[in-house]
Amino acid sequence: MSAAGAWSLAGGRALTLDTPRIIAILNVTPDSFSDGGRFPGVDDALRAALRALDEGADMLDIGGESTRPGAQRIDADTQRRRVVPVIEAVARERPGALISVDTTRAAVAEAALDAGACAVNDVAAGLEDDAMLPLVAARGAGVILMHRRVPPGEDRYSTEHERAPSYESEAGGSPYDAASAPVVRAVRTFLCARAEEALRAGVARGCVVIDPGLGFGKDVAQSVALLRDTPALVATGWPVLSAVSRKSFIGALSGVEAPADRLQGTVAVSVAACLAGVRLFRVHDVAAHREALSVAAALTSRGLAAGASRSYHL
Repeated sequence: MSAAGAWSLAGGRALTLDTPRIIAILNVTPDSFSDGGRFPGVDDALRAALRALDEGADMLDIGGESTRPGAQRIDADTQRRRVVPVIEAVARERPGALISVDTTRAAVAEAALDAGACAVNDVAAGLEDDAMLPLVAARGAGVILMHRRVPPGEDRYSTEHERAPSYESEAGGSPYDAASAPVVRAVRTFLCARAEEALRAGVARGCVVIDPGLGFGKDVAQSVALLRDTPALVATGWPVLSAVSRKSFIGALSGVEAPADRLQGTVAVSVAACLAGVRLFRVHDVAAHREALSVAAALTSRGLAAGASRSYHL
């Protein structure tokens, strides 16, 4: 792994990136693709949050609006009613817990930050609400900027595209390696542009993380191309988030239909991303990822290489 710094968060907090960091998914929604409806009340969500932290999660990502393909949009007031009580409950039980809010709406992000969150996971990369990046800047919050081609209501699962979404026009003027697939060049160009826009809005450089949005507006082959070219994203210098947990393209590659059963495929992708230099992992299955990523991190350390020369008797 290359040297990495830290992800700066609201309240003067930070998450060092010298080792893989796990962000546990907690969707307090009725319609998310894998865990929708599992946590109908605050107590249910709190138990899940505490379990994730006990299993080794470094941060919780709490969302009140599904981003699965075909999902209906949820207004800001409803999102606030869903996420704020959960954030407050976690903050009371575990005052030191790091919490991100998964939203594209500045009003929701502001309420979440007031309740104890320290970062915003914006799948629209600040394009859906002009107030988002100035808010993040004013609060010193961490922010994840994701690439997506269209909003959820216009999207499809990666396995359901009749033809591959075209990225030729978006990649055509890219200054990056022409050998990369158009989707890689387009996504990298977009994310660098949005990161720079965040800086212009006053967001500190150390607060920004980028996410290629695997499965969002991409078919299976395009998601695979982005995975293979993960080093090209890491080379931008922005910390990269791996958010592949249980997604449809993993089901297509592994032959596993039910999202909840895609653990092995998800872990395989996460380990590959870790070996390519990714430090942040947004996942449903915390314990399995903690174990696998600890091993993957050790494989890149000098300590393990030195230890390999020793003799062991089994």
